[in-house]
Amino acid sequence: MAEGAPMAEGAPMVERPISIVVEVNGLRRREHVMPRLLLSDFLRHRLGLTGTHVGCEHGVCGACTVRVDGIPARACLMFAVQTDGCAIETVEGLAGTGELTPLQRALHEAHGLQCGFCTPGILIAAGDLLERRPGADRAEIEALLSGHVCRCTGYRPIVDAIERVARDAAGHTARGDHADDADDADANGDPGGPGDPGDPGEAA
Repeated sequence: MAEGAPMAEGAPMVERPISIVVEVNGLRRREHVMPRLLLSDFLRHRLGLTGTHVGCEHGVCGACTVRVDGIPARACLMFAVQTDGCAIETVEGLAGTGELTPLQRALHEAHGLQCGFCTPGILIAAGDLLERRPGADRAEIEALLSGHVCRCTGYRPIVDAIERVARDAAGHTARGDHADDADDADANGDPGGPGDPGDPGEAA
């Protein structure tokens, strides 16, 4: 059939693979994918990243959550071709050094996982929340988890684990702010309080 010629009525549509370039967990990949291949299937079956779980396939359960260009997304609602030129982060990329992240460790210690089916999506989504809101409170965490189905834990251990990491992050930030204040005081020549070597009262 000549290019631009109309397709005969009733003729089957022929889909051809499309070349895409994606960065997955820091590694650049060039792949040929069919136009209607879901991102979840691409990650699981083409790249072998089976930590991205497929549950409802309607974007409701949250098990397939990944990050695309830093934004949480349901992999079961995206086509792989839509991620051409994008950076994708899956649960496999969280502990790139081989050591558990603080969030992974907290979930383990708080018994925030049982069967583990929902865990990868929760780790991705909660990690994103804590990046944007390091001191996220319990209400924010519960709101986040409303988009993730867990049939094992009753959610409380998961909330406890995320809240612990948020609390630690908030404390670390506060300590850093106090240290910065002290550094600024030293830089400005603050003589310090009574008893400090720079206290003018000691010269009397």
